[in-house]
Amino acid sequence: MARIGFIGLGNMGGPMAANLVKAGHEVTGFDLSREMLGALTSAGGRAAPSAAEAARGAEFVLTMLPAGGHVREVWMHQGGLIEAAAASGAKPLLIDCSTIDVESSRAVEAAARAAGLDMLDAPVSGGTAGAAAGTLTFMVGGADSAYTRGEAVLKAMGRTIVHVGGPGTGQAAK
Repeated sequence: MARIGFIGLGNMGGPMAANLVKAGHEVTGFDLSREMLGALTSAGGRAAPSAAEAARGAEFVLTMLPAGGHVREVWMHQGGLIEAAAASGAKPLLIDCSTIDVESSRAVEAAARAAGLDMLDAPVSGGTAGAAAGTLTFMVGGADSAYTRGEAVLKAMGRTIVHVGGPGTGQAAK
């Protein structure tokens, strides 16, 4: 199974990460809340001291964050996830599951692409009950090859996965 870094373990991200663990993936997570980190370790995942550490050595790096500003900060700031992923040499697939504005989504994807990395925007529908049950619907934007690579990971968290087009179209569809 895959090595996955998951950043944002709140009401949605926590159950999503737990479902990845249940599916047999090796999940290392980060959240600002120690309580959320504890929930991940109780589910069988590992806690990291930072977002960059959660992403280290991962084949997939996922985020589930509250807003576009948070997504831009976590992915694009100096020492952020794009920099960490590019430096790893592993070329992980980057997947943002947050529901954010299209402009922020496309800006982050462009920064990832400039660093030589593939990225999907994959916002969800289904709420906390769907996150816990693993029945979320994902609306996915990104290159066909990136979608193919990430589909199995998304299926561990959701029932319906729809590739709607290129970068930013997942956000636009939602």
